[in-house]
Amino acid sequence: MVVRNISEAKAELSALIEAVQNGNEVIIAKAGKPVARLVAFRGPARPRTPGSMAGEIHIAPDFDTLPDDIAEAFGIKEPRS
Repeated sequence: MVVRNISEAKAELSALIEAVQNGNEVIIAKAGKPVARLVAFRGPARPRTPGSMAGEIHIAPDFDTLPDDIAEAFGIKEPRS
């Protein structure tokens, strides 16, 4: 594990990225206290499958209908007198 303060990390960014590519973890600190961790990007765990929840999700028929008080607050409906 490599630990660098922010100013050092700015100056050594290319070298730190290379260290991460080689399997090391880099901790970036501010005033000696760790604030961030630089690790290799692994991407999504598995590809997403469109439609994989077909038939499992139900949207209520009134989903797009706002209650009167909310519609009034947004100016969609005239306020009641």
